Amino acid sequence: MIDGKRVLAIVPARKGSKGLPLKNIRPLAGKPLLAWPIAAAKASAHVDRVIISTDDQDFAEIAVAHGADAPFLRPAELASDTAPSLGFILHAVDTLAEGGEVYDYIVLLEPTSPLTEGSDVDAALTQLIQAGDQADAIVGIALLETTHPAYAVRQATDGTIHPLQPGGFAAMPRRQDLEPVFSLDGSLYISSVDALRRELGFCHSRTLGYRTARHKAYEVDDLIDFICIEAISENLDAILKEESRTIPSSER
Repeated sequence: MIDGKRVLAIVPARKGSKGLPLKNIRPLAGKPLLAWPIAAAKASAHVDRVIISTDDQDFAEIAVAHGADAPFLRPAELASDTAPSLGFILHAVDTLAEGGEVYDYIVLLEPTSPLTEGSDVDAALTQLIQAGDQADAIVGIALLETTHPAYAVRQATDGTIHPLQPGGFAAMPRRQDLEPVFSLDGSLYISSVDALRRELGFCHSRTLGYRTARHKAYEVDDLIDFICIEAISENLDAILKEESRTIPSSER
């Protein structure tokens, strides 16, 4: 609970995955991928309940073994490749409400962003609450550095490359002169339930950005991502030491 508001954390983990089959239960540093966001939500000082939203009983049992609740299975129509996320989120909210559990805020933590921590959840919730009437939601964002759009190019049919932005290669700015831009990194999504119903999503004109540390912004889409994240998880002490030396505390 935060500021008198009840907080529900949802970890989505459907069985189907084409990029990396059964990735949600694939072991990462000794525990299944879905266990990582469960641990983050359980470590939060403000989350009142952590549930798994899955269409698979085996996934549900694995989640329960790692500390989540599995009060129901997700209906098949909400577990397809094309089913929007909002569907299973509101299914969870409404199903719990039918049993007398009403929540004010939803925290969505996806197994594909396993390096998010409980401290991130708490910091993002605090940032959102402190914004008062100015915002209803907050999502994780990562600074674009090596992939800044100022350096994007098109490739013509003859194989030659051309800057996406006007002015030619000579007009490309120096890296130190670039305006900071960010990408949605998937590390966390938080919204009031009322705004989620009204806006039909987490991202809208009243959404804040929670700046994610670089090492936490990686997402698992395929085996290469998984291997990279596993390497990060095995070298966290060195990474955190380097971040504390080079990154302002407000951006970690």
